[in-house]
Formats: sequence, structure tokens, C-alpha cells
Amino acid sequence: MQKIEKSKGKGTSSQEKVHEEVITTHINADFDALASMIAAKKLYPEAVLVFPGSQERNLRNFFLHSTSYLFDFTKIKQIDFDRIKRLILVDTRQKSRIGKFAEIADNEDLEIHVYDHHPDSEDDVGGKEDVVKEVGATTSILTELIRERGIPISADEATIMSLGIHEDTGSFTFSSTRPEDHRAAAWLSEQGANQNLIADMLTRELSAEQVWLLNDLTKSATTHTINGTEVVISKVISDTYIGDFAVLVHKFMEMENLNAIFALAQMVDKIYLVARSRVEDINVAEIALAFGGGGHPEAASATIKNKTLVQMERSLKSLLISQINPQKKARDMMSSPVIHISPQETMKEAATIMTQYNINVLLVLNEEGTLMGYMTRQIVEKAVYFELGHVPVKEYMNIEFFTVSPDASLSEVQELIIKNKLRILPVMEGNEVVGVITRTDLLNILVGGPVLPNFLYESRHESLFPKKKYISSMLRERLPKKINDLFEEFGKVSDMLGYNVYLVGGLVRDVLIKRENLDVDVVVEGDGIKFAHAFAENKEVRVRSHRKFGTAVLIFPNGFKVDVATARMEYYESPAAPPIVETSSLKMDLFRRDFTINTLAVKLNEDDFGTLVDHFGGQKDIKQKVIRVLHNLSFVEDPTRVLRAIRFEQRFGFKIGKLTLALIKNAVNINCFKGLSGRRLFIELKLLLMEQEPLRSIERMNELQILQFISPDIKYTKKIRELLRDIKGVLSWFNLLYLGEVYEPWKVYWHGLTSSLNAKALQNLVERMQMVDHESQKLLSQRLGLTHVNGELFRFSGNNNYDLYTLLVQYDTETLLYLMARTNSEKIKRMLSSYFTKLKGTEVILKGKDLKGMGFQPGFLYKEIFNSLLEARLNNFISTKNDEISFVNERFGKNLS
Repeated sequence: MQKIEKSKGKGTSSQEKVHEEVITTHINADFDALASMIAAKKLYPEAVLVFPGSQERNLRNFFLHSTSYLFDFTKIKQIDFDRIKRLILVDTRQKSRIGKFAEIADNEDLEIHVYDHHPDSEDDVGGKEDVVKEVGATTSILTELIRERGIPISADEATIMSLGIHEDTGSFTFSSTRPEDHRAAAWLSEQGANQNLIADMLTRELSAEQVWLLNDLTKSATTHTINGTEVVISKVISDTYIGDFAVLVHKFMEMENLNAIFALAQMVDKIYLVARSRVEDINVAEIALAFGGGGHPEAASATIKNKTLVQMERSLKSLLISQINPQKKARDMMSSPVIHISPQETMKEAATIMTQYNINVLLVLNEEGTLMGYMTRQIVEKAVYFELGHVPVKEYMNIEFFTVSPDASLSEVQELIIKNKLRILPVMEGNEVVGVITRTDLLNILVGGPVLPNFLYESRHESLFPKKKYISSMLRERLPKKINDLFEEFGKVSDMLGYNVYLVGGLVRDVLIKRENLDVDVVVEGDGIKFAHAFAENKEVRVRSHRKFGTAVLIFPNGFKVDVATARMEYYESPAAPPIVETSSLKMDLFRRDFTINTLAVKLNEDDFGTLVDHFGGQKDIKQKVIRVLHNLSFVEDPTRVLRAIRFEQRFGFKIGKLTLALIKNAVNINCFKGLSGRRLFIELKLLLMEQEPLRSIERMNELQILQFISPDIKYTKKIRELLRDIKGVLSWFNLLYLGEVYEPWKVYWHGLTSSLNAKALQNLVERMQMVDHESQKLLSQRLGLTHVNGELFRFSGNNNYDLYTLLVQYDTETLLYLMARTNSEKIKRMLSSYFTKLKGTEVILKGKDLKGMGFQPGFLYKEIFNSLLEARLNNFISTKNDEISFVNERFGKNLS
């Protein structure tokens, strides 16, 4: 075998060296794992390479037949785990597969970087840097990063990295191979990868023991038809360990042209499972995960201890029966003929049809029989309750739907219904609806089968069955330790009371989105006020409760607050009315929220700490970056949600969903805002203007014709658009001054948005929005006074800073910034700039006690003296304390008694 020259890297096996950065992979490392470690070393040159445990036999042979190592690998016993600051995981992120390194994976001060190509699993370690892509080999991911960063590699390094890609893609024959793998291998070839060496390694002749094992695999193979799908199971026994069992299984699969094989090998005291599949209905990764292993839907493996071969075969068959579904077609499951309604008919007529036929979902077809959407019983009943029975069905029908053909398989139907939480799935033959499959139909088909395990793996095709997801590590990574400690304490108090407690709201959403947020809201299935008092007992924590709503606020000594609520539901007596609140469950509490992305919860009880609760598909919508309401009358119930939808869309860079957008337009058309209190509308508008980029939200409000509900006199002209952009520029300028002044930018945007209103229209707007507090009245009065100050500034002449200061000091910063953006006069802009940068905040040095010490008697004279001093200082006549003393003696000395 060709020698591979030793690299002059910085790796070392010295026990004295402190290893703060470590690159490692999974136990039983293969060529892709080795190649990924070497590639990672190019990205982390200070890190040491450490195997967490044993390697595959082929990999050990590679080292034995090489005269030297490509890099110095450090033995795991030479690593001080307490000194590791950064752990780089390659070709795995499963905690159970990294050996002793799993002991430190949860350390808060450990920075973890992950590079992997395997699908997600419950056992995954969360990293500060996660680079996970659906490619054939992890080496391909790292190769691309090396190429992008222009890092040079040697021909020997290119050879090893290319070998890793070849092994994990079956030399580009496995179905998991992606174009990225081909591109990576091509680039490595350009860097001098030795193809002869790669061929030698991959086409090594089988040993005598391997030939006998392959023969035993062939003889013991049995074919089983499970729910209509053929599966081959083969089992062998060896008193000694024989390497490359996975290679032998793959050769056997190729020789016999099998679609799916599960091979079991009992070697010494362990059983090795190797599984391969070419059919979509059999996801071997899910099977392997059930036995503690992992892999891909097409190729997976597991190592099992403390089981006999007979027990293992029985467990495998049982799991396959529960996993592989009968090959029913949609035409065998659908109901026909289809009960439907036309889009022009009313909601009341839809209610009659549903009652008449006792159905919960109704398709909407036009006169040509084209599918337009569907209606649910909840939406129909609520519309009638809100006295909207006369409204056409088309206004509230759900227009986002999935369909299947009559030949669709059970697995395809099952995936669509369960993954997307569908109530009904139309069956289409061309453009004609020939039947429907409901959620109940699917359950009736599946109910007679075996109980499905709850540990199924979530593959890249997405598991058809729900599984628990834990985000405790994500909470620890993205929130301060004190907050996490608080969560654990909440769980203990809740357990003591026999309640369930959940973290809810925007904090859960923002943890998943990786946005900073420390607003803690919890919901208690029980008595939230009792929970709050129990938590605060014997602590320096105050409780402020609201018995009517079952809510409380925990107020900590440092001012930090936690909102506590009893799980409750809401209903609305009329459109846009305040909600009526009743105690309920967590699910109903989450259902009352505005959008799916805000319905996520995390359980904090000790036994289930970190369990993510997602009843309404919030994770999926976060992943797809979509804003969706929970039901079709959401905006009728609460029109302020329209502004919230726009606010979240712009804040997160998401898109309002197709149906949700249609419902917003309907809310505008029927004027849902007419019954909304002005105060609630103002609060939502204020929150929108407080966003970091409110201009985009205002543009979106104009696009959706929402501005008319703020004021019918607001016309979003080109002039206002340019003014708002000028406001953005002025605020950026002001922030760059670093004056340390606290101000409220939303007020400047409010002035800009309402700039076209005359005095009467502005007064009407303030009254309708119930802006009766002192701050709001001041906002109005200063705005009305701007015409005067603008004229004064235009006529202002000379360099009397005191006169300029006296004119402007009576106005708030926000009002003057608005004036600065609005004016076209460069002269006024300069004066305002001078005021902010030179004059505002000017103070005299002398105090009342100083004047008294100088012999002046307290009284009205003090005010006159201080005003004179301020004028002199602003006009640059004095600058020091001595200057002020001399000025006072000279100007007011005659007043001394």
C-alpha cells in the first residue's frame, strides 16, 4: 500500500499540553468519520484529533498498513475533559455515539460545533454552530467549506477525504448521494487525490472469514411478505469478530438485487444489525434507532447487547409489522359521492348541509365541479353565532388544501393527513373530485393494527408518527443560567401542588428562531395565583394577582417580572368585542392565541422538563417562515391580529400564509374594525411603530388597505413615503451621535404617519384612539405648535444661541426630530443639529448654595441669576466656574445687602 507522508500540523500526543479544542466523531468510526476529522482539522488548526472509541476494522487496517499517520491522533486517556473549551463533532451529533465525550456534552461553558449529514434524532447534541446538510457524506460538507475559504490541502489529505466520500456514497451509487458529493470529489481530484489508492482501499479482496460469512448470509436469508411488502431477513453467527459486516451485506444485496434486507450477525457477545432499503415505505433508520443505532432511511446499523439472536429476530419482525403498512390505495379508502356546496351559497346553508348529513367538513366546488376549498363545522357554527350566516361561503372557506390521486398509497395518504393535520383529503382524478378521505377514515383503517412505538426516528422524509421533542439543551444554550434555574424551580413547585406548568408565548418561539427574548410567561393547569404565591413563599418575590382573570405577576427584587396565568379559554360575544375568559386546559389556552408560531409551549415539570408541546403546527410554520391564524374567523374575533400579523411578518422576515392573507382582505372588506375600541387599535399601532423597521410594516398596512382604519384621512402618498424614509435617516443620524439620551422613536414615526392630517382630523384621531393621558396630550399639543416653531426658525437670524435654545427647549426630542426630517430648509436643519449637538443639556455650574455663600438672599433673584448665567454660557461669554462668579458679581453685585 502506498505510504502517506506525515503532515507538519500542530497536533500532538504530549500529555503536558492542555487540549482546549478537540475534534472527535462517533464510536466505530469509518472512513467518512476519519476523513471528516482530518477536514475539520483544516478549519480548526489548533484542535487535536481524538477517537471516542473503537474504529471499524477496515479503518484500523488502513492505519496498520500506513508507515506513518497523516496527523497525530491523541489518545483519549491523554485528554483532560475539564479543560476542553470547544468540542467539534463530525459525522454524528448523537450523544449516545460519542463515548466518554457525552459526559461533558451538557456543560454550559462548553462550546460545541457540529458537522453532520445524518437526519435529526432525539439524542442529538445542540451546538453553537450546527452545519447539518442532507448529503451522502459529512466529508462533502467540510470539503465545500475548505474550498470556499481557500484553505490549501495536500494530495494525501485530498486522498483521505475522497476516500471518505466514496465509502459513504458507495462510490456514488447509494440513493443518498447528492450533487454536492460529486462536486466535492471532483475538487479533491483536482487537489491530487490518488484514485489508485482509493480503488485499492475500496476493492480490497475478502478474507476467508468474510467469504464464509457472506456464504452464511446467502444460505440463511428468508423472504417475508409484511403487509404486502417483501423483506429479506438474514442471520449469521461467528465466534470471533469479523470486520466489514456492512460491506458484506451490501454485496449480498447487490448480488441478489434485493429491495430491503435486515442482516443480523452474532459475534462474540454482541449482535450487529445492518439494514438496507431501496423502497420508500421502509425507513431502516427508524428500525435501527429502535435498537439504539442510527443512520439514513436507505442505510442504517445498530449494535445490541444482552439479547439472543432469537430474541432479536422476534423483536425485529414485530417492529417491521408495526412499521410497514398494507398497500391500500386511496380509491380503496375514499368515501363517494362527495357532499359539497357552491362558493356562492351562505354560511347558514353550509350549517344546514352539515347538520343534515352529520359531517364535520364540507368541500366547496364551483359550477364546473372545480375544487375551491373546504369548510369546517367550527368555522360555520362560529360564523352563524356572529350573525354572519348571510355571508357567502367563499369568504371563509379554507383555500389551502392537499389532494391525492386514486392510486395514491396508504403511506402517502397517511403522511399527508398526519404531517399536515388534515381533516379531509380530496381524491382527484384529473380535475374531478371523485371522493374524500377524512381523518376518521384513516383512523378506522389503522385502528386494528398493532400499537405503534413512540421512539420512531424522524427521517428526512419526516416520520409519519408524532414523537416527543425535548429542547432543554436548547434552553440552556440560549438563555441565561438564572432563567433556566428559575424554570426548574417552577417545575418543582408545580409538582408539589400537583399541577402542570408550561413556558409559553414568544420566548419559546424566539428560542427556536434564535432571537434574544427574556419575557417569561408561564401557564399553569391548575390555579395560577396559588402557584405564584407558593413559589414566592420564603423568597424576596412580590406577587401581584388579578383574581378575575386568574393571572399573577411575580416581581423579583431586581425588577425582573414573570407573568403567570391559569390555563384558560376565550370566546367572543360579538366581533371585535373583548373576550370572555373561562378556565380550561393548556390546549384550549393555546388555541385562543393569534398565530400558530405563538402556540408552542415547553413543559417545566421535573419528569418531562423541556418537552416541547406543539398542538397546532407551530414548529412547521417557523421552519417554513409562515404566519398563519388558527382558524378562519380569527380576524373577525379580534381585528387587532391583522396589525400583529404584519408586525411579526416584518420582524421575522416571514410571509403571511395564503389563507391568512385572504382572511385579512376579507376583514378589510367587511370592516371588522368598526366595533374595535380605539384604545386597543392605538396600542397595536404603537407596538408596530416600536419595531426596529416600522417603515416596512407601514408599507404593508398600506398595501392591505389597513391605514383607513387608523384614520380615513390618512393618504399614503409618495410625499409621506419619502418623509418616513427621511425620518429613518434622521433617527440613524441621531443614534450615531451617542448622546446617551433616552427617547421614543415610535413617536417620530407616528408624527410622520399622521403628517397629512389637519388639526381637526388629528384631534379626532387622538380622541377616537382614547389618547387621554398626559403624554399623549403633550404629543398632540407639540405637534399643533410645530407650525409656529417652524416659522420662528425660518425667520431666525443671528448667532444668539440662547434665543434658539429658549425656542426649542420647550419641545420634546421626538417632535424636533420629526421637524428635522420634515423640513426642506437646510438652515433649519443646521439649527436643529446645533441644538442637539451643542446647546441641549447645557447647565450652569453655580448652585443655590454658591449664591448664598456669595451673600445673595434666596428668592426670585436666584431664577434671574441662573437664567442670565445660562444665556451667557450658551452665547460663549463664560465657560468656567470663576467666569460665572465674576459674571454674577459684576451683573448682580448691586443686589447684595
